Amino acid sequence: MFDNLSERLERSFKILKGEGKITEINVAETLKDVRKALLDADVNYKVAKTFTDTVKEKALGQNVLTAVKPSQLMVKIVHDELATLMGGETAELNLTGRPAIILMSGLQGSGKTTFSGKLARMLKAKKNRRPLLVACDVYRPAAIEQLRVLSEQIEVPMYSEPDSKDPVAIALHAIQEAKAKGLDTVIVDTAGRLAVDEEMMQEIAAIKQAINPDEILFVVDSMTGQDAVNTAKEFNDRLDFTGVVLTKLDGDTRGGAALSIRSVVTKPIKFIGTGEKLDAIDQFHPSRMADRILGMGDIVSLVERAQEQYDEEEAKRLQRKIQKNQFDFNDFLNQIQQIKKMGNLKELASMIPGVGKAIKDIDIDDNAFKSIEAIIYSMTPEERTNPAILNGSRRQRIAKGSGTNLQEVNKLLKQFDQTRKMMKMVTGSKMGKMGQMMMPKLKR
Repeated sequence: MFDNLSERLERSFKILKGEGKITEINVAETLKDVRKALLDADVNYKVAKTFTDTVKEKALGQNVLTAVKPSQLMVKIVHDELATLMGGETAELNLTGRPAIILMSGLQGSGKTTFSGKLARMLKAKKNRRPLLVACDVYRPAAIEQLRVLSEQIEVPMYSEPDSKDPVAIALHAIQEAKAKGLDTVIVDTAGRLAVDEEMMQEIAAIKQAINPDEILFVVDSMTGQDAVNTAKEFNDRLDFTGVVLTKLDGDTRGGAALSIRSVVTKPIKFIGTGEKLDAIDQFHPSRMADRILGMGDIVSLVERAQEQYDEEEAKRLQRKIQKNQFDFNDFLNQIQQIKKMGNLKELASMIPGVGKAIKDIDIDDNAFKSIEAIIYSMTPEERTNPAILNGSRRQRIAKGSGTNLQEVNKLLKQFDQTRKMMKMVTGSKMGKMGQMMMPKLKR
């Protein structure tokens, strides 16, 4: 995500390196390159021009402090303007209705149905909401089935009327169902088309008028670039939606949609989809996204993900075991599971300041822990609890049972012993515990 734009911007700022002060000449040269980088990222031309004009005006109006280099000052100004360009403040969902009604809109293939499931899961897990998924795509039986499968996976109820072709009636009946069952959030998944057409717009406008939603979210595939922005404008003109959802930001996207859409439709980006898994959804924070674009990482989001998996009682229990040097392979396995729940390993690593660029060309497989888990699962309960008994014959048996070799088993045991010693010295850091175990699995 944004890798190419990040590299181009970094090269642009190098123009100012070594300069003693900011001048109109060196600023113009830098911003010319910044504008090219934005256009190459598929940012709207008018948006890119307005952005660089604003940065130039602010840069020339600044007095550079002795302790701050011109290039550093330019990075800060660009960062602040990028955050402003993408909305400035984080936009929250409006969930005041009883029940709160969220209407999903967008073209076919944008990821509406999948995102509906992700949103329901997130609201249930993080907000203690009781959502109801509603299938109002009456043209594609597969869409109803897809939503049903998602609802079962996340254990959230779903409402559908497979024999009905009236999405307005279905939506109204679903709201009645939610009220009767004490459900507090209704997420209405609507039909999409391959392109914007009048029939589609009239239908979703009729649904909006009938159910009076608290939120209308426009879901758009970020990989479509400027087409996404143009489609958003057409939908907004008819629906006056309340927020944007950008899907597929984990793909080979140039970032133009994320940087342009807020300026064109003046509606906030509320969520981003960062993968296919049902937990691959993040609230959109403009300042944090600006950090990522400029290669500064996103340590706040990383900590938030860690906290989601944090269990205070479990942490206290683990700390006591570490202090008594009783940390074993069962605890180790549990820590692996917690890290895996936090998301894609490469994305997690890229949130650490300075790491994103370093690992850009390194393949970090999501199955990086697979062989480690296989080795641990091949141990007996006694061996997991007391690794000291793992002699040569036991290690040979574990290697055969895990589909690895003796060298890998010995390597894991050595690293485990080193990790246990380190943790006894410095208890507390959840993220650092697994670092040594991850590094041997990185492949160039």
